[in-house]
Amino acid sequence: MPANRSRTERWRDCLNQICERGGGLEFAIDQGADPDRKDLVWRVHVYRVENDTILVEHPGSMGQSFPVPAGTPLVGIMAVGQNRWMFRTTVRAVETVPTRNGPRKALRITTPDTVERCARRNNERTSTLGLNLPMVDCWPLLDLRSAVPIEVANRVQITDLLASGGRAAPTDEPAALPEIGPRFEARLANIGGGGVGLVIPRQDHATLDSVHPYFMRIDLSPAVPTPLLLTARVAHTHIDSLQNTYAGMAFEFAHNAEHKAFVVSQIARYVGAMPVRRAA
Repeated sequence: MPANRSRTERWRDCLNQICERGGGLEFAIDQGADPDRKDLVWRVHVYRVENDTILVEHPGSMGQSFPVPAGTPLVGIMAVGQNRWMFRTTVRAVETVPTRNGPRKALRITTPDTVERCARRNNERTSTLGLNLPMVDCWPLLDLRSAVPIEVANRVQITDLLASGGRAAPTDEPAALPEIGPRFEARLANIGGGGVGLVIPRQDHATLDSVHPYFMRIDLSPAVPTPLLLTARVAHTHIDSLQNTYAGMAFEFAHNAEHKAFVVSQIARYVGAMPVRRAA
């Protein structure tokens, strides 16, 4: 029997292994067949695997939870090495569980009956499940201080547009930028507790380094009326099976502490505004 088929048939063993090693799963809200949707994937720790439910960390970022109530249908992604599987599930309940770091919110989700293996040729952490992930414009940031007035202006613009119910006209680039290097484009693969995961095409790999911070422009429309501007640093990278680079990016707010709560609140707004079709 081929190894990948064997692993698929033993997916429960893989799930238990992830739990025992303190690993995680990825989830997106199942929004149905809307072709205009943009999905957001979050990565969470697995707390416990039971017969018919899985207890996972409640999604959020830097202390703020995203709104994912009971009854929400989800698409789940499980990865072991280069092997990835998808499944569909539903949030049964939102609970509080004890952890080493004190009580934490958790989601109790239904254990799937089966999983479906993602073909390796599509294994880009992006479109394997028919997910439509947001694009991110990235620039090496040459002077961290130069990002402050741009981030402040972005905060004011978004706040004013939300208050007035308006929306900024779409543009290829922001009207003003800090001191930056050449632009490249990535996909927003997932969101975690303190940053984001990006998939960077192999042709742009040379533009990524751990020296510079990066200035990013993330389109979270229509919930956020103009793209969100923020700064992040490379935390870790690896090359996937298609030679694209997966980069874990840690949010950087040391230069502009007030931007932290604003960025997290806009991500939470985006998740909360997703058109969720309730599970039957």
